Amino acid sequence: MATSKLQAIWNHPAGPKTIHFWAPTFKWGISIANVADFAKPPEKLSYPQQIAVTATGVIWSRYSLVINPKNWNLFSVNIAMAGTGIYQLSRKIQHDYFNEEHVAVAKE
Repeated sequence: MATSKLQAIWNHPAGPKTIHFWAPTFKWGISIANVADFAKPPEKLSYPQQIAVTATGVIWSRYSLVINPKNWNLFSVNIAMAGTGIYQLSRKIQHDYFNEEHVAVAKE
């Protein structure tokens, strides 16, 4: 039984024998790097980079469900990209616009 399941995964149109498997697998590196940046101070984050990560995640998540065969690896990595990008953008926006130090300077 396990052999037939492994064989089905191996022979899937988006399985390990195709680029449809490997491209999203290596794309996980971007999401992992973004998670590692959670420890980075918000002032070091880049709006253009995080907007690109978020937009890529949102756009390609939708695309991965429209194409045939459905590529769940591509879908999951792009959901992770969108989620980490949104989180990083929220940290950056909160720091830049809702930080108490920033508000105090604006009032002076």
